[in-house]
Amino acid sequence: MPTYKQFPLADTAEGLTEADILSWHVKPGDTVTVNQIVVEIETAKAAVELPIPWAGVVTELHVEPGQTVEVGTPILTIDVDPGGASAAAPAPVEEPAEEEMKPLVGYGSKAVVTQRRARKGSEPAPAAAVAAPPAPAPVAPRGGYVPLAKPPVRKLAKDLGVDLHALTGTASGGVITREDVERAANGAVVAAPAATVDSGYDPATRERRVPIKGVRKMTAAAMVQSAYTAPHVTEFLTIDVTPMMEFREKLKKSREFAGVKVTPLTFAAKAVCLAAKRTPDINAVWDDAAQEIVYKDYVHLGIAAATPRGLIVPKVRDADSLSLKELAGALTQLTDVAREGKTSPADMANGTITITNVGVFGVDTGTPIINPGESAILCLGAIKDQPWVVDGDIKVRKVLQLSLSFDHRVVDGQQGSEFLADVGALLADPAMAMTY
Repeated sequence: MPTYKQFPLADTAEGLTEADILSWHVKPGDTVTVNQIVVEIETAKAAVELPIPWAGVVTELHVEPGQTVEVGTPILTIDVDPGGASAAAPAPVEEPAEEEMKPLVGYGSKAVVTQRRARKGSEPAPAAAVAAPPAPAPVAPRGGYVPLAKPPVRKLAKDLGVDLHALTGTASGGVITREDVERAANGAVVAAPAATVDSGYDPATRERRVPIKGVRKMTAAAMVQSAYTAPHVTEFLTIDVTPMMEFREKLKKSREFAGVKVTPLTFAAKAVCLAAKRTPDINAVWDDAAQEIVYKDYVHLGIAAATPRGLIVPKVRDADSLSLKELAGALTQLTDVAREGKTSPADMANGTITITNVGVFGVDTGTPIINPGESAILCLGAIKDQPWVVDGDIKVRKVLQLSLSFDHRVVDGQQGSEFLADVGALLADPAMAMTY
């Protein structure tokens, strides 16, 4: 007798309510093993690969790539008894049961187990009669079109015999609603959009529309929340970083730093950690609910990173406890993982202060928005050759512009200015670090 288990969309991060299905790694009929990766999803923070906690044969995929699914919704069904271990004898009569699943990291707490049984008063069905239904063909979009609908709407469409591929969603982003399905069931069927429209491009308007979801949706919400909650103040400081760049060249030639990638961001990260110790307000946070200011005796340093999925801010944990060499290694690993789109949601949570580097794009400076849950963000501009007065003479020097945005509820102008001046002094003369 086959035993089916439904695999629910996991809560991979605290507060996660939904995710987008990016791609399936399995199809109906495939045999899977414990902890095999079966699907890749995109949450509001990152792309995540989900392993399945059971072995067996995939019988059905319940959702399609491109669909947004709520946490806890079954997305896959698996037969964990594909060999029919119980096929030698008629199945006993028993009620369907729920089996508690030993939770793995990121999984929901329960899995649904369904067992078929004979009706009362009838003979138990032979094993052949309760075998798993033939595996359906893999879910595939028609002509490149993937209908977007919530699970309850999909179920309603199935119950009413409505083909979602034949509908055009009326909700934002082309999402199919319950009303769309009910209208179709009553005969008012709207044709599916053409492939050119589904791709986002409309030849008639020469415009391309892309649904707001995933990382972009989360980033937008966070920035709006910060901009309208924390009173931002931004200060600027232009410094001569010629000594820093010369010191960098010395480190590249040293045996201790052989093979270590030391960048201006590395020096800035170290400077932020040192300066934060002298100005603890900059590393604190306003807790509106508790009406408290929380001072943190550690620095979880966020690094704003542009990735193919959008802007993310992974953290270097306890950055203040790392040496310059360790910090350089941590930053290299962090940026490499971010560019691959493999940063986990946990690595982007609970930062204390952030650095954003617009200089890599050749930009002089900016007025960055503070990340929610923090009180300051430092922006690095491009390092350029510029005329600079040195001992009364004009010389060509390596010049960098810094900008610091801070939450004026937590950080007064004095503290913000002192912190920015400290960071500037450390970058202008790395030997100053010996005095901190």
